[in-house]
Amino acid sequence: MTYDLEERTRKFSKAVIECLRSLPKDQINLPLVSQCVRAATSVGANYREANAASSKKDFKNKIAICRKEIRETKYWFELLSDANPKEKVTLDKLYDEARQLDLIFNKIYSSVGGFERFDNPPK
Repeated sequence: MTYDLEERTRKFSKAVIECLRSLPKDQINLPLVSQCVRAATSVGANYREANAASSKKDFKNKIAICRKEIRETKYWFELLSDANPKEKVTLDKLYDEARQLDLIFNKIYSSVGGFERFDNPPK
């Protein structure tokens, strides 16, 4: 079986859109949903850009953006779950997928030397 992170992030984006579309459209949910959709769908878009990177530095920067966006997505899911306790089980499943993607992007980032500036502080 081949592992396709582009497809996984696309499916994640689709699942987020489908889930959030079903939430009540009220003053609390509207901005939370909007922010969550932006962050969640940005992950896959930035990963595709990373795969078309022009250099290792460009690749590392795009993966860093993926890491930031998936962490932001987790934050919005936490708030959405608090604001919609009846949907907690469904939102927690998406949060778990975001957590797994966070771990994957951290591993990719570290494998291209992404944490080296933290390991060797300037003197």
